[in-house]
Amino acid sequence: MENQGALLLGRGEEPQYLLLQYANRHGLIAGATGTGKTVSLQVLAEGLSRAGVPVFMADVKGDLAGMSQAGEDKPKLRERAESLGIEDYTHEAFPTIYWDLLGEQGHPVRTTISEMGPLLLSRLLGLNEAQEGVLNIVFRLADEQGLLLLDLKDLRAMLQFAGEQSKDLTIAYGNVTKPSVGAIQRRILVLEEQGGDKFFGEPALDLNDFMRTDEDGRGLIGILAADKLMLQPRLYATFMLWLLAELFEELPEVGDPEKPKLVFFFDEAHLLFSDAPKVLIEKVEQVARLVRSKGVGVYFISQSPLDIPEVILGQLGNRIQHGMRAFTPRDQKTVRVVAETFRTDRSFDCAQAITELQVGEALVSTLDEKGAPRVVQRVMVRPPSSRMGPVIPQERMTVIRSSPIKGKYDETVDRESAFEMLKERAEATAAPAGEQQGKSWWSTVQDTVAGMGTPTTGRGQSVGDAFAKSVARSIGGYVGRAIIRGVLGSILKR
Repeated sequence: MENQGALLLGRGEEPQYLLLQYANRHGLIAGATGTGKTVSLQVLAEGLSRAGVPVFMADVKGDLAGMSQAGEDKPKLRERAESLGIEDYTHEAFPTIYWDLLGEQGHPVRTTISEMGPLLLSRLLGLNEAQEGVLNIVFRLADEQGLLLLDLKDLRAMLQFAGEQSKDLTIAYGNVTKPSVGAIQRRILVLEEQGGDKFFGEPALDLNDFMRTDEDGRGLIGILAADKLMLQPRLYATFMLWLLAELFEELPEVGDPEKPKLVFFFDEAHLLFSDAPKVLIEKVEQVARLVRSKGVGVYFISQSPLDIPEVILGQLGNRIQHGMRAFTPRDQKTVRVVAETFRTDRSFDCAQAITELQVGEALVSTLDEKGAPRVVQRVMVRPPSSRMGPVIPQERMTVIRSSPIKGKYDETVDRESAFEMLKERAEATAAPAGEQQGKSWWSTVQDTVAGMGTPTTGRGQSVGDAFAKSVARSIGGYVGRAIIRGVLGSILKR
């Protein structure tokens, strides 16, 4: 019984809908553990998919993967559907693409070191200000030298190169200390031990693969396996922030479309803002404000709305609030503050209702036809049509094998990049020790680039020629990648 252009969320005193034209105005699903947040997320994703809107979400607990399978015909679900007046309630599977940063439970998700840039990478590695400065110098050096940074071995090679030539680099770029280089190398080692190295490399993610529909016009639901990823919360938060920034950078302006081009669910949202500097929160707020004009809706999922900074919370027009516990004075204060964020009438005690909500109930407030928040209502959330729970490995593999992107990301591509080029350059410029005495590293590099002495690469071409060809292969070299990171830097620049 969904209206044209609206998704039925549930029923209170009257049916509650999410209008598709305002689904890109962002939203929030909040509530204590076990109160039904996952079901609300599932209901929203199903409705969006039916309307032809692609969805991307992280499966933190493993129980969203079941959306690829039809739900079971349980009496309680059917009774709830009947009580809500849903006459056409059926069980159905939804078109799903499984993703996994580790490449174990879905298609691999990769980006390159260069595309992530030094700012996000510094946050991922937990670098201090001095170490972040060294990393910026390494990126600048790689750009100017036409050295592609694709994976962690490229970054390691550049760091080693910078450490060995720290004296010359300090003069040209600023202070590069070997302790800082060593500290960054140790952080990279920790990231590799956690499996983070699988995130970097090629082929890199094509965002168009997030924005697909099936042959019936239903939006594909991208589900990121995050149960293991959550063991490295910094990696999870950085990946989600990177993905949001990529959407902001690459998608064109569309204004206010009839329905979103993509809806992005950010589960465990508190991890993004935990210990984040004020300037980062300001930039995330900027992205959240502007990305809606790209047709992207962002929905945060967390235990409490207060996990979201106030400046961002104020932009979330569509709200689903499940029950909260109020056993301590601090909890009671939190409930009162949350209640004050809703538009209510005088006859409704919002704070009391939040503590009384049963599993499957929620306080719902969405935007009306004029874009204003509706008065909050106590609502029984509609039952999902897909499975509520995990899939077995055989079901997951069946979905992966029938995926429209099957084979696109399965095999890594290790093309010539900084690691290989630095190794080649070192071999090509090798000369008797006597010829190198009194000659600085910087002079050697200048001579090599200029073709002086024309040392060969062993393939019948000068190092100058090889270097020039490598620069051509780098897709614009310094200028191209600086522009890409410049956009990201404008979002996250400190």
